Amino acid sequence: MPSTDPPHPEERSESASRRTRDAGAAAWAGPLEGVRVIDLTRVLAGPFATQNLGDLGAEILKIEPPGSGDDTRRFPPFVDGEGHYFLSVNRNKKSLVVDLQDERGRDILRRLVAGADILVENYRPGVMDRLGLGYDALKEINPRLIYCAISGFGLSGPLRDKPSFDIVTQAMTGALSVNGERGQRPVKIGIPLGDMVGGIFGPIAILAALHERTATGKGRLIDISLFDGLIGMLGYFAQLGFLTGKDPAPMGSNHPNIVPYGSFPAADGSIIIAVLTEPFWAKLCEALERPDLAADPRFASPAGRREYRDEVEEAIAAVTRTRTVAEWQQRLTAFDVPNAPVLGVTAALAHPHTLARGMVVEADHATAGRVKLVGRPVKFPGAPQAPVAAPPALGQHTAAVLREELGYGDEEIAALRRDGVIDRGVSGDGSTGA
Repeated sequence: MPSTDPPHPEERSESASRRTRDAGAAAWAGPLEGVRVIDLTRVLAGPFATQNLGDLGAEILKIEPPGSGDDTRRFPPFVDGEGHYFLSVNRNKKSLVVDLQDERGRDILRRLVAGADILVENYRPGVMDRLGLGYDALKEINPRLIYCAISGFGLSGPLRDKPSFDIVTQAMTGALSVNGERGQRPVKIGIPLGDMVGGIFGPIAILAALHERTATGKGRLIDISLFDGLIGMLGYFAQLGFLTGKDPAPMGSNHPNIVPYGSFPAADGSIIIAVLTEPFWAKLCEALERPDLAADPRFASPAGRREYRDEVEEAIAAVTRTRTVAEWQQRLTAFDVPNAPVLGVTAALAHPHTLARGMVVEADHATAGRVKLVGRPVKFPGAPQAPVAAPPALGQHTAAVLREELGYGDEEIAALRRDGVIDRGVSGDGSTGA
């Protein structure tokens, strides 16, 4: 069998270049082309992080447990048997089913780590160490490895071992407390930001460590806490707390300090108006045909409009009710006032700007056929990337990676499959078995 000794940097560079050439000379994966990521993540925070790295061109080898794989493969509703949740955060990846509870499975992971650049996992702290696959063990195999651990509360602190999901993170960080209508009970943010924040800060830290490695030649351990991430995104709400010593209250669509800024009634729905800076107040008054509002000394400053919030908002609402959303879009845009309709998800995905920006794409899935996916948020003008690859079927790439990357022979692969070390629970066509 192949050695687990880490390859020399030049050998790893040549290996990366070979993988790049094999992918097709005409297709540019992105600026992380040739970077290999071992993905030991599941559900949302971790998969979103590795998907973002895959969008940037990295090769993502997603290691899934035998049986059903990533839990979200079983979350309904389904697209021809594939869970919508899994499809949403696993594009541009390869799937390997490997049993890490078996020493032979752990050996497969160690061999993959020897030729990898990055490993991302989002198990509870301590799980990987108990398997003998924590950072201290893996850096002995590959000192250049960048190891990113994503967890609810981080690798240290009194809540280290507490389980966490999106709503727990939102509740514990104050983010949930400022979301909701004025005078009503706070509600969870609709977008699962408490989880997805890990997919934002994780790649930022990983890319910084990659840059550092070019100078030091060494990797490092990264500790990403969803709790820390959402605390870090409180922004001006945190400063309000520091300044006033009081909890900011829910404001609905409105801003706690800027008026007018929020949702106003139209004849057939709602229109968003956002007067963030002073020049827009005069423009709004013109668009509303209410010069008296602009001339009123009570409303002449942001502080005054905040003090007389109810009067300002009632005066604006009395006018906005007289026209439709479409009419207000046209008129406010003509007067250069920031505005927007409140779109549903399907309308947002079908919007001409969404389509023009390539934020809806189609890809061929191994079992579900042609599927629609969200496109890459990051663009590189003048350098078109290869098409987005659909999320993988469970275990779709196990045999190919073991054979082509680790040198396993067909008989070895067949024996591992027979013993349930790889691809257990996966049928011959790559779908999940019963």
